[in-house]
Amino acid sequence: MTDAILSERRHLINVAYRLLGSLAEAEDAVQEAYARWYALTRPRQDAIASPGAWLTTVTSRICLDLLGSARARRERYVGEWIPEPLPDPTEGPTSDPADRVTLDESVSMAFLVTLEAMTPAQRVALILHDVFRYSFTEIAEITGRTPAACRELASSARRRVRTSPPPVAHQAGLVRDFKQAWEAQDITALVGLLDPAATFTADGGGLATTALHPIEGGEQIAQFLVAVTTAVPGDFTILERTVNGRPGLLIRNDGVTSSVYAFDVADGRITSIWVVRNPEKLRSWAG
Repeated sequence: MTDAILSERRHLINVAYRLLGSLAEAEDAVQEAYARWYALTRPRQDAIASPGAWLTTVTSRICLDLLGSARARRERYVGEWIPEPLPDPTEGPTSDPADRVTLDESVSMAFLVTLEAMTPAQRVALILHDVFRYSFTEIAEITGRTPAACRELASSARRRVRTSPPPVAHQAGLVRDFKQAWEAQDITALVGLLDPAATFTADGGGLATTALHPIEGGEQIAQFLVAVTTAVPGDFTILERTVNGRPGLLIRNDGVTSSVYAFDVADGRITSIWVVRNPEKLRSWAG
């Protein structure tokens, strides 16, 4: 049974990361779920028909509790809070396959940021039903609500989500043009690539210097980006990378990863830029 139990780890990490937006917290939640399993007596373990389902239920409940306290914790957070970005396994450092998150549209930065505006119960209902195909009866057992209530939670959450993200190739082209314009410090070209109402949100967590509040407007963002490159000492390198399954950028200063840029696009322009500079959220990008 031990091998079967341990084989659930990747699924549990995938569930927990989508619920929490943090790989570190997801790993902690899964570790706690396993600790609770091994704390059971052998007869109690043998009485559980589906250990995998039990672990998913426990992990989801732990995540639900964490989400309930997250709002208070993030009110104390310095600046804006952005979900932890993840690299493509082929581009980042080698990681344990059991800890790898499957990169699809349900982990795109745009989707995770949308989840942040939902209640914990909405988030759990949407992720478990729409992404992992759990029934509302199963979700009701996790959330302590009725199946009908869980159906309504998922429905209300679904209305917040854009159903048709732009093609990856289209976003890749825009991000590449953005990179080239940024490297050339061409404000006019940058403004042309940005939606006039675009937003730039950065997360330094009080551990890295960055804009504490979102910057709004394509021209303002372009001017800020050019100012950043001129103010940073040493070698400033911009690399194209996959960020949470979508085209993004990795910034290195003197060979050290300093920030990760994620994008959202619509109607041929960049509408949102999310920048993670908090070094605690860049551990997957080291090297």
